[in-house]
Amino acid sequence: MADAGAALAVAQRDVTKFLQDRPRIIASFIFPFMIVVILGNSFKNVIEGIDFLPFVLTGVFAQTVFQSSALGLVSLLEDRDNDFSQELFVAPVSRYAIIVGKISGEALVALVQGLGILAVGYAIGARIPLARLPLVVAMGVVCCLLGGAFGLFVLSTVKTRRFADQLFGFVFLPQFFLAGVFNPTDQVPGYLEFFSRIAPMRYAVEVVRSVAYGDADRERLVPDSFPLIVTVIVAMFVAFVAAGTALFVRNERNR
Repeated sequence: MADAGAALAVAQRDVTKFLQDRPRIIASFIFPFMIVVILGNSFKNVIEGIDFLPFVLTGVFAQTVFQSSALGLVSLLEDRDNDFSQELFVAPVSRYAIIVGKISGEALVALVQGLGILAVGYAIGARIPLARLPLVVAMGVVCCLLGGAFGLFVLSTVKTRRFADQLFGFVFLPQFFLAGVFNPTDQVPGYLEFFSRIAPMRYAVEVVRSVAYGDADRERLVPDSFPLIVTVIVAMFVAFVAAGTALFVRNERNR
């Protein structure tokens, strides 16, 4: 119960900080909005027989919640700078509870942004069947948690916010094209297949599209089976949280 309370308190703190930061709220919607509106309406015939607007919407939704959740973990560096993280890690609760609370808080923030992207998509005519919409949102939660765990792992050995911003740009930009946000992953050139396979964002996009489309379109757009996608996501989440927590706590002790 103490661990659960600590996780909830940490999550609540991050959600409250987001709701009080109006510039961040506005900025978090602008880029995904531009992608959905501009790209979705500019390349309607890229995939024969497939309405490209919902295709882009599902990709941008998964990419947005995954990336936003990961970037939100940068607040760990801010907590480190003001020594708040050291105060957290000396508390008589599990370190994993603190980290899970941090990831959960940023996941909730990212999910709010994702719901906004879906609303924008519907407003401009990108229709996902309403019967599948709850599953899309549920898989969005999965993407948020995976993104938060990935962000923790990336930041676990980073010392400064400036370097973190540069590193995230380097880490995320290739995944835009390797993860199938704008094109099916089976269209990735063979020499990039390995990098596509190890890109966490790929599985975030695929898990959303797996539930957004019917069987016939799913086979064309999602080359991996749903059980495989879920297995990879669970394995990555566990590995990222375990390794990221261990490395971050070790660096806090050596600081």
